[in-house]
Amino acid sequence: MRKIKVALENIVDEIKDFYDYKLWHFLTINGVALEDNKLEVQWIFSKYEALDDVMVYYVECDYKDLIPSVVEIIPSAIISQREIIDMFGVKVEGSEKGLYLDEDSLQAPLSGCSI
Repeated sequence: MRKIKVALENIVDEIKDFYDYKLWHFLTINGVALEDNKLEVQWIFSKYEALDDVMVYYVECDYKDLIPSVVEIIPSAIISQREIIDMFGVKVEGSEKGLYLDEDSLQAPLSGCSI
């Protein structure tokens, strides 16, 4: 697995330069709660026909930061974007909350959780 840290304002350009749908399978966008009320957001890819070749691009940000959308590059990312909104209570450009959680559910259940 390769893991590359990117500045929040550069993540879309980095993914655009990297991603080739013929070579890489977009897996998901993942969130990891960090200390000091920070969040690590990960964009995870696996290479076709190479089971152990995984690429992770990530940013460290505050929960209040606007996370850029990659839907123009990877249309299926909309599901993962909406999931991190529900789970962590963050804002993602052009994405709405309400994919997994009902209004009466515990909101942003993973925000502030750290390992």
